[in-house]
Amino acid sequence: MNAVPFDTLTLARDLAATALTPPVAAGSASVLADALIGADLATRSDLALLETKLRGALGVLDLKIERLRRATTIKLGGMIFVAVGGLLAAMRLMPQP
Repeated sequence: MNAVPFDTLTLARDLAATALTPPVAAGSASVLADALIGADLATRSDLALLETKLRGALGVLDLKIERLRRATTIKLGGMIFVAVGGLLAAMRLMPQP
């Protein structure tokens, strides 16, 4: 875990100088220090690993979308073919004036 350099004494003094009582300033500095030290911060290597995983997931997703696009195009083409064939057959069977 990476520790964040943090001076609680300076923060407590600065907070006390801004009209906070010394116990409140010391408590606030202590709580903030605990939050920063106990935080599980992401490192550059963590972010690089996440980016690699996301790029891989997006590649798989792009492939799935392309397959769906092809399947939809084939189905739509088939429906148009059947519809045009039905219309031509109906026109041929209509009585001529």
